[in-house]
Amino acid sequence: GTIIRMAGNKQLGHAKATKNDEFYTEYSTISNEVGHYRDQFKGKIVYCNCDDPTWSNFWKYFHSNFASLGLKKLIATHYAKDSQLSYAMIYEGGDDFNMDAGRTVEIIGNDDYTAGDFRSDACLKFLQECDICCTNPPFSLVALFLPMLAASGKNFLVLSPMTALHYKEVFPLIKNNKAWLGYSYPKTFIQPDGSVKKFGNIFWCTNMDTNKRHNGLWHLNGKFDPSQAHQYYHGHESKYGTYYNFDGIDVSSIDDIPIDYEGYMGVPDTIFDKYNPDEIEIIGMSADVPKKYVHKVAEAKTTIQYVKADTGEVVWETPYTVKERKTGNGLRLQDENGLPGKIPYSRIIIRNRHPLSKELDDNIANGTITYDEAINTERA
Repeated sequence: GTIIRMAGNKQLGHAKATKNDEFYTEYSTISNEVGHYRDQFKGKIVYCNCDDPTWSNFWKYFHSNFASLGLKKLIATHYAKDSQLSYAMIYEGGDDFNMDAGRTVEIIGNDDYTAGDFRSDACLKFLQECDICCTNPPFSLVALFLPMLAASGKNFLVLSPMTALHYKEVFPLIKNNKAWLGYSYPKTFIQPDGSVKKFGNIFWCTNMDTNKRHNGLWHLNGKFDPSQAHQYYHGHESKYGTYYNFDGIDVSSIDDIPIDYEGYMGVPDTIFDKYNPDEIEIIGMSADVPKKYVHKVAEAKTTIQYVKADTGEVVWETPYTVKERKTGNGLRLQDENGLPGKIPYSRIIIRNRHPLSKELDDNIANGTITYDEAINTERA
């Protein structure tokens, strides 16, 4: 391709300092993750739709690994905060280690979005052309960005804050297997002034297949792993809390999820990291699943009650307090007297797709029955 000299990083750097969304991804963050998917990039067109090619490490990584990944084409678009004009940089091979190698194409904004905004027509056209979108989007926009990618039908591998897993726009993507977590959890990003910013809650969100996804709680590389010690509910009931306002058990650690429990379980968010769709079904977020009792403030703010969701019959009441009012309709544990107790930290409601009794689990381990035979026995 034609070699174009781009303006130096310094000049452009000043133009880019926008609000607190501006974090650049380190090269190692990208190489550590993309390395897991190498074979899935072969022959593909990669689009970095939130990346200025003059300093983006996404551009640098895919450009310098263009031949080794076997890419077909690389496209990156520069976001202009308020101009009518911006550019895309397109590289089709031939000079991988010269970051300026490629051709620039002018792109313009439209009535709603400035040039280079991932929602603008020009950028959506590049998205249609590509096979894989790989980028670090503005974190304030992930609730728009991720559903857009999922709807595009393209493969994607993008960074996102963990909080997005609870967004009403993003959670359904995970629940319905339109997106899942990648391998690594980047901790450091570069700020526009060159300083390093540390995060504790960033993940790679993707719809590309991962080995990890076939492991989960009880499998290894897609096969049931009988060598692991499993937890059981039956015979150990006292270890698990039950909910006052929902039929299910509370599991406070991922390691304690019982393999033999048939009903609903409330588990910590870390389940997303161990989620194998062949093992468990994600039902909903704890705040959103229908409760059997509704928590309500009675008239004149004198008492607070739990009433049956179907009949409205009062099953419990207590004098009004602000603390009790703040409980709302979230999950509530039941205390030893069967009354409303503690409020567990954020929970995801799941169900085991193939619960196994201890007896069958032991039989698989000692080889008298296969996993497939066992789950068919349980179903029957």
